[in-house]
Amino acid sequence: MVEILHDVHRSIRRSSDSVLHPFRRRAARKKIAQHQGKSLLVVCHGNICRSPFAEVVLRSALPKEFTVQSAGFIAPGRTPPPDAIGAARRFGIDLSRHCSQLVTADLVRNASLIVVMEHVQARQVTERFGAAPGRVVILGDLDPVGVDCRTIPDPILKPRDVYVDCYDRIDRCVRALVRELRRGEVVTELRYAPADGVQKTA
Repeated sequence: MVEILHDVHRSIRRSSDSVLHPFRRRAARKKIAQHQGKSLLVVCHGNICRSPFAEVVLRSALPKEFTVQSAGFIAPGRTPPPDAIGAARRFGIDLSRHCSQLVTADLVRNASLIVVMEHVQARQVTERFGAAPGRVVILGDLDPVGVDCRTIPDPILKPRDVYVDCYDRIDRCVRALVRELRRGEVVTELRYAPADGVQKTA
């Protein structure tokens, strides 16, 4: 019975996310249009899967005057799991040298824009670290594709294909973010490469 209720709740939440997505996207774009500054902080739960990937994509796509860091809420000093590293390589990204760090008041204070993966993380950086809500963006709200889930789910301990799907969505959303930061410039998407390393050209 409990599991049925959980399923119903998830279904209602996904339906709500789908309906609200265009409005949330518009609000997120408005925040970014009003953004002043060149310092970005990307946050996820553990800083070993989602935020490090987004950090690298942002660094590759933004002008040099921007600074980008990533952080998480637990267990600093860890490296990404092998499946995260393998999935990221398919996008031409090397996460093998990444080492997780904690979100701190200084990191939050010095960031002109904070990008999170989940609504609860937005609440954490505002309530725990005093970030103004206008400086915090939920990355999934920028997805140019219609979505049924606002959150970009944590792929930790899931099969590698889940990491690939996660990184594909992060790439799509980050490119949308960069277009807003660069005031409409076209930003080329990363090309997914199969396990043999040959990138798609379409």
